[in-house]
Amino acid sequence: MDYLDVGFSNIRLPNDADSYIYRYDSRINIFPEEVYIHEFLHTLERISRENGLEYPFLHDYAQYGYENNKLEGLRKWYGDFMTGKIKSDGTYIGLDPKVYSLKPVHNEDFANSITVTFDNNPDNIFEEVQYIIKAFTHAIQSYNK
Repeated sequence: MDYLDVGFSNIRLPNDADSYIYRYDSRINIFPEEVYIHEFLHTLERISRENGLEYPFLHDYAQYGYENNKLEGLRKWYGDFMTGKIKSDGTYIGLDPKVYSLKPVHNEDFANSITVTFDNNPDNIFEEVQYIIKAFTHAIQSYNK
């Protein structure tokens, strides 16, 4: 997801305390933390890309013979992705172990960094329209630089 040209991962959880997402249930979801791991792995993909490391794309699991299992999701794929145990053309691929020792980029690494404030969500349609106009204006200004 992009917010004013800054990429980040956003995970929304239900407000309902009775939601199954907060409960371990072997009949429904034995891997409820999957969404967090998935978004974290996108961060490792980005770090790999920025450092010239080779890796398979996170969403290409089916290409390597993995399936999204109803109870476990992509647990096997994520494990093999992180440990380099994906079989491909007689060899094993996955994230390069170096990625775990690299630091992600920081604000000072961006030439045109901006401060992102997450606590000022629009409260009504007028604020939403104002936000869209500001985001569009910012995008045009950044493009014209």
